[in-house]
Order: sequence, then C-alpha cells, then structure tokens
Amino acid sequence: MQPNTLVKTRHPALRVAAKEITLFFASPVAYLFLGSFAAITLFAFFWGEAFFARNIADVRPLFEWMPLLLIFLCATLTMRLWSDERRSGTLEHVLTQSVPLWHFVMGKFLGCLFLLCLALLITLPLPVTVALLGDLDWGPVWAGYLATVLLGAAYLSMGLFVSARSDNAIVSLISASALCGAFYLLGHPVVTNLFGHQTAEWLGLLGTGTRFEAITRGVIDLRDLYYYLSMVAVFLTLNTLVLERERWVTQRHRPQHRQWRLVTGLVIANALGANLWLGQLTALRLDVTQGQIYSLSDATHNYLDQLQEPLLIRGYFSGKTHPLLAPLVPQMRDLIREYEIAGGGQVRVEFIDPLSHPELEQEANQKYAIVPVPFQVADRYQSSIVSSYFNVLIAYGDEHHVLGFRDLIEVQARSESDLDVQLRNPEHDLTRAIKKVLHSYQAGGNLFDTVKSELTFTGYLSPNELLPQPLIDFRKTITDVLQEYQSQAQGRFTVRMDDPDAKGGELAQRIAEDYGFRPMATDLLSGDRFYFYLTLSNGEQLVQLPLDDLSETSFKRNLDAGIKRFASGFTKTVALVAPESGYSPYASGGARFDQLEQFLGTDLNVQREDLSDGSVSGDADLLMLVAPENLDEKSLFAVDQFLMQGGTVIAATSPFSASLSSRSLSLRDVHSGLQDWLAHHGLNIEKKLVLDPQNAAFPVPVTRNLGGFQIQDMRLLDYPYFPDLRRAGLNQTHPITASLGQLTLAWSSPISVNENDPRTITELLHSSEGAGLSSDRNIMPTLTEQGLSPMQAQEDVGRHVLGVISEGRFESYFKDKPSPLLAKNDADNADQTRDSDASTPINRVITHSPEAARIILFSSNDFLRDQVIRLAGGAQQGEYLAGLQVANNAIDWSLEDAGLMSIRSRGHFNRTLPPLDQRTQVFWEYTNYLLAAIALAAIALFARQHKRKKARIYRALLAQ
Repeated sequence: MQPNTLVKTRHPALRVAAKEITLFFASPVAYLFLGSFAAITLFAFFWGEAFFARNIADVRPLFEWMPLLLIFLCATLTMRLWSDERRSGTLEHVLTQSVPLWHFVMGKFLGCLFLLCLALLITLPLPVTVALLGDLDWGPVWAGYLATVLLGAAYLSMGLFVSARSDNAIVSLISASALCGAFYLLGHPVVTNLFGHQTAEWLGLLGTGTRFEAITRGVIDLRDLYYYLSMVAVFLTLNTLVLERERWVTQRHRPQHRQWRLVTGLVIANALGANLWLGQLTALRLDVTQGQIYSLSDATHNYLDQLQEPLLIRGYFSGKTHPLLAPLVPQMRDLIREYEIAGGGQVRVEFIDPLSHPELEQEANQKYAIVPVPFQVADRYQSSIVSSYFNVLIAYGDEHHVLGFRDLIEVQARSESDLDVQLRNPEHDLTRAIKKVLHSYQAGGNLFDTVKSELTFTGYLSPNELLPQPLIDFRKTITDVLQEYQSQAQGRFTVRMDDPDAKGGELAQRIAEDYGFRPMATDLLSGDRFYFYLTLSNGEQLVQLPLDDLSETSFKRNLDAGIKRFASGFTKTVALVAPESGYSPYASGGARFDQLEQFLGTDLNVQREDLSDGSVSGDADLLMLVAPENLDEKSLFAVDQFLMQGGTVIAATSPFSASLSSRSLSLRDVHSGLQDWLAHHGLNIEKKLVLDPQNAAFPVPVTRNLGGFQIQDMRLLDYPYFPDLRRAGLNQTHPITASLGQLTLAWSSPISVNENDPRTITELLHSSEGAGLSSDRNIMPTLTEQGLSPMQAQEDVGRHVLGVISEGRFESYFKDKPSPLLAKNDADNADQTRDSDASTPINRVITHSPEAARIILFSSNDFLRDQVIRLAGGAQQGEYLAGLQVANNAIDWSLEDAGLMSIRSRGHFNRTLPPLDQRTQVFWEYTNYLLAAIALAAIALFARQHKRKKARIYRALLAQ
C-alpha cells in the first residue's frame, strides 16, 4: 500500500488530530506546554506540598493542584486553535469542506488530549519513586491519572468552544480560564462555605474539583465519569454549533437552523438529565484502593446481617460549621448511606440540622446528651464563635451510642498554620458503635440480666428542709425511678438513702476522706450547706452519678450508664497489669499507659488487675502484662495459673527500660519477674538491645561539646534503637499484623525460641536483615565537632525476632512445687496452734493447660508508653496509633473477634515513608528532575525523527 493511500484511509478526525500534533511540535508550543507542566508539577510535589515532610507514601501532592493547574494550561493550549484559523482566514476552508464539522472539532480535541496524556506520561517517575521508597497503593494512582485525563478533557472542550467564538488568542485565553475557573469554584469551599450543607452539596456536584477529589482518593464512580464525559459532549456540541452557524448564509430562522438548535438543546438537556438521574444511584462505583478502604468490609456486613430490629443512624450536622470540618460532612453522609444500602431495609438513615429543628435539638440534648461544640471561625470581615454539631447517633432498640467529631476525625499538622483534617477511620468507628449497641440489646431487655453482682444505690442526701426546691422535686423523681428499677432487678438492686450529717456527722467525715464528697451550696455567699451525691457500688467498685439537668430522662440515662459499668456478657474484660498512672510523664523512669487503657476501653472492659493475692479476677477474659516489674512469686503464680486454665497472656516486656526527660536519656535494668517463667515455656529474651539501620526518626536529647561545655538540646534524628518494622518485618499472613503497615518497637530486645519447643510458634515481628545487637548502656546520641557520633551494633548482625506467639499445651512452672499461696499462709499462721479454727489453704496447682492456651510476647517495655506514643506522633506530625493497634489486634484475635480487627488499620495516615536522610531525599528529588528532562529530550528526538521520516515520504510522493 502506498503512503498516500494510508493517509486517505484514516478517519478524518484522526487526520486532523495528526495535523494538529504535527503543528504543535513544529513550533515551541508543545515543548513549552510539556516543560511547564513537568516543572510546575514537580515543584508542587516536592516544594508546594512538601512530599518528604508529609511523610506519607502516596502521590496525593501530584494531583493536589491539578484542578487549578489544568485551567491555565488547557486554556493556553486551546487559545489559538480556532482563533488563529479565524484570524488567518483558513476557517473558510474548513467550513467549505464536505466533511462534517464535528470531525474537525473532534480532531483538534484529540490532538490536545494526546498532548495532555504525553505530559502525564512524563510524571510517571513520581509514583515509581514513591513505590520504591514506601508501600504505595497503586489504585489511587491510576484513578488519579484517569481523573486528570477526564478533567483535562473537560477543560479542553471548554477552551475549544471559547476559541471558536473569538479571533483573538489573548481573549480566548482569558475567557477560557474564566469559564473553567467558574466551574472549579462552584464546588470549592470559597463558594460552598457561603451556603448550608444541602446547597453546598448540590454546588459540589456541579464543580469540577469536587468530583476530581472523589476519583483521586481511589473511588471510581460512574456518576463522576459521566459528569466529565457529559461536559465534554456538551461543549464539543456547542463548538460544532458555533462553527455550523458560520456556514449559514443568513441569520433567518430556517428549518435546518432550528434542527441544529434542537439537537444541541437535546444533547445538553439529556446530559443534565442523566446527571440528575445518576445522582440518585449510589451503588455504581468501584473502590480500587488496596483493601478497598472506602467500601464496607465483610465485618460490617456481618454485623448488619445480625440485625433483627431496625437500626437508626442519624447524622447531626450543622448547616454552618468550621471550614475544616465542612468537607467531611458529605463524606460521612455518603458512608452512612452505604450502611443503609448494605442493611437491606433494616437500617434507617436520617440527616438533620439541629439548629433548624428545635424539637429534635431538644431531644438530642436531653435524651442523647448531644451538645454543640463552639468553633472560632474567621473570614475576611469578622471573627466569630459558631456552635456546631458534628455527631452521629446509632440507636438499636432501647440502646444507643453517640459519636462526636473527636471520635471521628484525625488531625495531621504539616506546620503550625497548616492542618490536614481527615476522617480518621469512619467505618471502624460506626461499626464499633453498631457492635456495641447490638450486643447490648442482645444481652436482654432487662439491663440487670447482664450484671452478675448485686448493686447498691446510695444517695448521700441531706433532709428536705436543707435542700433547695429543685433538688426536693428531683429527689421525688429519683425515688420513683428507683422503685421501677428495683422491680426489674428481682432482688439484686438495693437502695439506700443516708444523711451524712446524722449521728454527729460521722458519715460526712468518712465520705469526705474516702470519696472527697464535700458539702454543697447554691451560693458562695450563702451559709446553707447540704449534701446531694448519688453513687452505685457492687462492694468493690464505686461509680458516682452526675447531676445534669435534674430531669427524669437525664437521671435514667446516667443510671443506665452507671449500671453498664458493672455489666458483663456483651463486652469482653481485659485484666491489665501495668505501672500505676501516678508518675509525671516527663519524670525520670516515669511510665504511664493511659492512652493504651483509653484505646482499649473503646471496645473492651479494661480493669486494672492486682496480682498480689495470687489470682486473676474471675471475670477476666484475657490477661495483659505491660512493662511488668518485680513480680513476686504469688503474682507469677497468678499469671501461670491463668495460662493453665486455657487463658491468653499478652506480655510486653524487656530486660531494659528507658528513662527519658527533657534533659537526659538513660537506660535502666528491669527485673520483670517473668524471665524464668518465659524460659520454662521456651521463650528467652536476651539482655541486649536491637540496633536497626532501618529505623524511625525520633526526637531525642543530644549532647554537644561547645567550648568545653556540655550542652543538651532536642533533635529529630534517625535513632537505631527504634526499629522501623514494615512489610518484611511484619507477618503478612497473620491477622494481628497483616494490615498494620508500619510499627516502631522502641528499645526492643531479641527473642529466641527453644528449637525443641513442642508448641506452635508464630513469629509476628522481625527486625531488618542488617540489624545487630548491643550491650552498651549508653543510648543517648552524642554530637561532637565531627558530627553525630555513630551508634553501631557490636555483634550478631542479622534478622532478629521481636514478637512471637506460642500456642498449645503448657506445663505449669509450679508443677511439683508447693503453692506460693500455701507457703505465705503457713508463715502468717506460724504462731497459731494446731487446734486453731483458722482456715487452712488447699495446695492446688493446675499442672498443665489445654491446647487453647497462648502466650503473645512483644520484647519491649516502652513501645506502648504514653510518652513514646506522644513523641512518635510529634515526629510524624499526627497521631501515632500503630503500637496501640497491634495491642488491640492481639486482644481481638485472642478473643476471636476478628471483625473490628480487619478494619481497624484502614485509616488515612497508616502508609508512611521509611526514614530518609537529607542526602537520600535530595537524590530522589533531583533524579525526578533529571528523568523529566530526559523524557522531554526523548520526545523532542522522536518528534525530529518523525519529521524527517515524514519529509522522506513526501519526497517519495513528489518523485512519483
């Protein structure tokens, strides 16, 4: 086939596209466009969005500025396409062709789109770089490129339409930028913040940027795809109509003119109508993220399948809220609607603005204790305080749970003035709340059926003559409610009303010493004093009931909450052994684990356990030892016998613990009391520390020698005593660590397992291959005149086990030994006679465990400490929850509750970059600059070769 035959067989639109592409590369236009696109994109990625400072392994910075950047680049690319045709007079040649005009329009559009795709191809080294550095989720990457092509196509079609109406390229540039910018601003917070959520949501559907963000996060929705395609169809149709009108000899209304206008109107009407119709559909979407983090998990479907009664999910969202919270409202609404779809008719969803519905606001305040949160909002004109709602109510039967904005959002600080506010893990939070109310309801209609012990309600109340009138009325309300609850409790609920001032005030003195109850007063200047304290107790634990608005509803709500504190059956109980929270968080040697206790307490009943009596509480489902120290024989016996009963023991322990303060960092020896017991069961923790070259940056005190003076200050340094465990160091097949992503195990020691151990051993955590061991007690980095002194391992370079599970049958450490309880009581009763009637303890030791027993061991005392978690979060400029998550996952797996465990780690900030020094960061940044330059050079070389080839073809044609 001859070359000219090949040209003729092409579709006219493709021939026009090829011509435009040739013209682009015959002038500096293409190279200016490609170079500008690459330069601005790379600058925004590495500088504007501070990729390395963000410390997140994603390419979000690549697409962050794309909706705004494409406005000007696409307008620049299209401004001359039709304007120059009109100005130079070649438009008449196009209009007189027998080929339909839409072929020319489509050809120019495809030529521009090809150049845009070529520009995006130059940026591909960026995601490849991120994938080499960290654990990149490629789903949002491909979705982001798709969104960029679609958005660019929409802008190109607008630019072509504007260019067809003008013969001045500068006017086309300005007009196209204004038109594209108007569509972008429709969904931008600058405009949407001026309206309520409903109007803002509709404007967001019209804005090009809102749908772009939805796709780039990894959710490809048919509604978003059709929106961009409909935009392209509408403006290309308008472009064709503008050119067709140039063909009309007269401006009189003729049938052909009316037909063109009718067809154009129908195309626009159908595009808008289809968008409105598709807007009602929510199931036509594809979640391309790894693990489908934006789709409801199997665990959520499992809990929804258990529903026997209608479940209510009601969102309380104010029409005007803080600008950083406003974009999160549509995301919450979309997610909650997914629950409605997955519920199959068993889930009812409501969204209300309490400020517009006073009766519903009153119900929210009184029945559910939902109150607005004041936010300070500032704009160009004024600064004001706005009381706003951002709550979700989960109600099932007579059970309910409320989530506030503090439960739902996560804040990452890029700088002091730049905060990134995201939904933390909304599916986990909603599903956890559903699980809680579902299990509470399934426990039975009678709340007292879930309480094993007898409860006593005690009112420390003064006589009525000393009480103000509102409290006298409230006392009668309390009496009526308590009589109702007593009838339901079947003898397990006792009510007492005591006057503290009776009998000379003996009771008043005792409750002041035991509980801190002091006389109340209605007026500081008044001499009247009275008591009005309400408590619940089971003999071991006491709960004080708060006084809210002195209503029956409020009292019932607080009483129910108090009773549930003593309930069991639907919430698992974890017996926690950890240092008491009485230390200062910055004191030397101080160790607090309040965050761990609070984190576990969202799903579990966590109770502090005292092992000194030689036993673990009977209602404990699991025993957790965190940084145990100096456990005596009786405490060790309690741990041993709990394991022998088939329980699970989770231990976070090591021979060392760090003492970190504002001016010092030191290492101290720790005698946990578990060493021999663990060795008996085949687990040995070596008295050394792991130093890993793959480590996390951490703020530590550094000593500098300045003119003979020792100066200490805080520096963010790569610290080898903080192994940074990632995919290779986390067991990817075990549920505890499979979805974790990253974990920093502070000041950890290696674990060795007896090779002849008959039990099933699962290694959970490993250091990197280059990690070594050190016995050096000096763990503080030292900065000398030559720089930071190296901290290197002294021996055993290789991979070390840092976390392990041992399952199976265990032999008791106290087998063939007398019970420590018996020995203690013998000493106590040594002075008693044989004929004494004192009780004699029984020497009972369970000698072996069933196969269900487990030991889960983490070789660090400090990775769950409040101070370490806080400092790790400061280093990452956000919350650091990986340590707490692995602890919670271990508990859920042990209690066979894998539902929430499967979605707990699906948060936004889990994929972090590995620690990189400045030299490495600079290397990768400049490598991308170099690759972009090489790509531009390759394109220029290819264009030149193509031009020469085409010249040879034309010379051959002329020769023929």
